[in-house]
Amino acid sequence: MISVQEAFSILEQNLPALHKVEYSLSQARKHILAESLLSPINMPPFRQSAMDGYALCLHDALVYEIVGEIKAGDSHLVNLIPGQAIKIFTGAAIPDSAQAVIQIELVAANGTQLLLDELVKPETNVRPIGEQISAGDLALEKGTLLNSASIGFLAGLGFTKVSVFKKPKVAIVVTGNELAKPGTPLEHGKVYESNGIMLESALIDAFYDSVTLYEVNDDFENTKNKLQEALTNNDMVLVSGGISVGDYDFVARALKELQVQTLFHKVNQKPGKPLFAGKLRDKMVFALPGNPAACLTCFYVYVLPTLAIMSGAEANYKQAVLFSLAHDYEVKNTRCQFLKASVSNGEAQILSHQNSSMLNSFSVSNGLIYVPHGHYELKKGDKVEVYLL
Repeated sequence: MISVQEAFSILEQNLPALHKVEYSLSQARKHILAESLLSPINMPPFRQSAMDGYALCLHDALVYEIVGEIKAGDSHLVNLIPGQAIKIFTGAAIPDSAQAVIQIELVAANGTQLLLDELVKPETNVRPIGEQISAGDLALEKGTLLNSASIGFLAGLGFTKVSVFKKPKVAIVVTGNELAKPGTPLEHGKVYESNGIMLESALIDAFYDSVTLYEVNDDFENTKNKLQEALTNNDMVLVSGGISVGDYDFVARALKELQVQTLFHKVNQKPGKPLFAGKLRDKMVFALPGNPAACLTCFYVYVLPTLAIMSGAEANYKQAVLFSLAHDYEVKNTRCQFLKASVSNGEAQILSHQNSSMLNSFSVSNGLIYVPHGHYELKKGDKVEVYLL
């Protein structure tokens, strides 16, 4: 049995290589850029009005002659002479012969005559060419997570496709004869299956949308065949249950026959001791404990960082941050613990119902407090490591 830190180190040394793919902008959302992008154009590409108002060819008087209008998108060229003004709308191209724009609320228009209250300074309400970015400048750096704003920014520069790091396809293999589908009558000795939809929801929350769910009963050949299918069609396989040492836990044996390399099996932690991590060429396998809270703890601590790194993010396994403990707490355990917690206002409070089978406290937690093993007292105000969810 290895420590949590040893498990992190083993995973770091066995991560598969990144893969690039070219996607349309709409497909690329929540992916990591695989190469830096330079702007192909100036933005804005012309002198642009920042207001609805009047573009002015400045002179020393407060009266101007209105000679027409320019709407956003108009491409015709207008040549003004000093003392002339043209009505203009936000985003429209300002004539080269105009030096400023006065907003419509500050003037009075009477037919073709425009009256100002005071003289206007040059460049007022004018967005210069390249104000946001100049052609050839760095638009977005390699490693940038593409969100809605960056997608819009790239579209505004004329991009239609980008090179991003491919996100892993994930399989969830749920095992156990004791499992019943929610919505069906619950027979004596059965429990409703929740890990599959829980893991699927957690993946979708983290923007991993290519998820396939497999269900298998406790039979060796069936388990092996489903795992083979999952490994063939996916980049990561998550197995829920069947990795312990019971007579009907067939996952470890099936993975061995499928030539999955064992990276580690069993971690000195609570919950989640039975955790298995393996590798088959460039595919990662995690066999997670069947108890729901243990399953989800291992997902957040080990699986999610692995997925992030495989997707090109600058993530790591040691992502815990320090918070003050909101109360006293006695530690008395031979294994390190990940305790479900509520984090707010810089403090972390350990919740009740820490059993590995219980999800009720997980449902309202937003962090996991990491507590090293031993017998000692934590006092209110002590700094503790928290994995934020």
